[in-house]
Amino acid sequence: MRTAADPPVSTNFSTNPQTTVCAAYSFLSRFKNSTVIMFKLLLLCTLAVASRAEIAEEEDVLVLKKSNFDEALQAHPNILVEFYAPWCGHCKALAPEYAKAAGILKAEGSELRLGKVDATEETELAQEFGVRGYPTIKFFKGGDKESPKEYSAGRQADDIVNWLKKRTGPSVATLNEVTEAEALIADNEVAVIGFFKDLESAGAKALEKAAEATDDVPFAMSSSDAVFAKFEVSKDSIVLFKKFDEGRNTFDGELTKKELLAFVKSNQLPLVIEFTEQTAPKIFGGDIKSHILMFLPKAASDFQGKMDQFKKAAEGFKGQILFIFIDSDIDDNQRILEFFGLKKEECPAIRLITLEDEMTKYKPESSDITAESITEFCKAFVEGKLKPHLMSQDIPEDWDKTPVKVLVGKNFEEVAFNPSKNVFVEFYAPWCGHCKQLAPIWEQLGEKYKDSADTIVAKMDSTANEIESVKVHSFPTLKFFPAGEENKVIDYNGERTLEGFTKFLESGGKEGGAPATDDDDEGETEVSLPEPMEL
Repeated sequence: MRTAADPPVSTNFSTNPQTTVCAAYSFLSRFKNSTVIMFKLLLLCTLAVASRAEIAEEEDVLVLKKSNFDEALQAHPNILVEFYAPWCGHCKALAPEYAKAAGILKAEGSELRLGKVDATEETELAQEFGVRGYPTIKFFKGGDKESPKEYSAGRQADDIVNWLKKRTGPSVATLNEVTEAEALIADNEVAVIGFFKDLESAGAKALEKAAEATDDVPFAMSSSDAVFAKFEVSKDSIVLFKKFDEGRNTFDGELTKKELLAFVKSNQLPLVIEFTEQTAPKIFGGDIKSHILMFLPKAASDFQGKMDQFKKAAEGFKGQILFIFIDSDIDDNQRILEFFGLKKEECPAIRLITLEDEMTKYKPESSDITAESITEFCKAFVEGKLKPHLMSQDIPEDWDKTPVKVLVGKNFEEVAFNPSKNVFVEFYAPWCGHCKQLAPIWEQLGEKYKDSADTIVAKMDSTANEIESVKVHSFPTLKFFPAGEENKVIDYNGERTLEGFTKFLESGGKEGGAPATDDDDEGETEVSLPEPMEL
């Protein structure tokens, strides 16, 4: 592979093969001797071919650089490109599935290809395509560099292949043979087949519309009598085939795009889905925003018994609540336990969370993990009878003895909304690197105002304390509660320096602050259950 330091193949012609050959003809036309012409032409055509050397591959994935990116798009107009960092754990986890998808497409003889770019080395490419995190995956269709589409499906090989085929081929495949239908079902975790005697019917058209709106499930249809007979279908039907739970579901609603999408989304996931890096996109990207989680060590002796009870309860809430299992022994899941105020030794445990406009957590009164108790808990939630569960530590005895006051859920509103005090609060997480960097500066600020009669500098561990009136969506979050009866809240958006904080406080929250609002009307984006990619 040539680098910027290597000499060019030819100082007279473009490295584009077509341009090189055309230039060669123009160049050679100046020569009279036909032997010379033929020799020169042969030499230049050889150089042109050499300039278009094979792009290196690793496990069927094209290795792309700035020097060969345009060439790759010419050779492979439809290419999915992963921008990665070698040290990124999520990129490492994706790598085998990404390579598997590349191998599947290559084995099929597909024109679709997968490529990868080391964004830490190819910084110009990363900047050109707006890469801000790893992995970032973009699809370049028809060789177009101007507007690549963000990859939006799961991170398993089948998800990648299905998404790409949907982007370049028909949204619904036509199955003429039984073997084609069998292969579709065998090769995919979930597949939808429409059985229609007339492939131009209204039902078939509705299926096509639903397929166009679904990225992660392959759709097909058939009018073959043999296919009907093989799958014991006697009339026009739509069947979702899956490799888990009951194996297949037959649609029985009104044949509309909306109803079909709801049918697919409520049946494409298992009754109980394990939370992993691979399943996280499906969990968070789905339409079901109410999730009940069971934290349980997979190695526990009674694991299967509790899982059976959990699954039994899930049967009654399909399409309403997503049932999720989290292995509490896995190190990568400890942040999620912490998010719910749980410790490993407190598991097994059940929690419920909503990820709607208002993120809310719920805790069952009973610690029993039985189908009956879980069903009762979920039923109360659906009926709106549950009160949110807010975490709080106990108030430390010396909470106000240090320059930076320590707030918890139980004393927050009393201190922050004291009408005679201006209170500046840092909402932090113990594991947050930015919070650790801010800590010494925040201590200096507390020291500066420790003797102030009307200004308090405070902090609160938001992983262990929650406030109904204040929503924290990132760490560290800095909020100012000015004195007064209005319960105003001002977000700090200035520099995180002692000078910046001082100017902010001395200006009454005007310099470096967002406009003051009533906290109930902040309109902020709520924090969501942390995905592995965010941890």
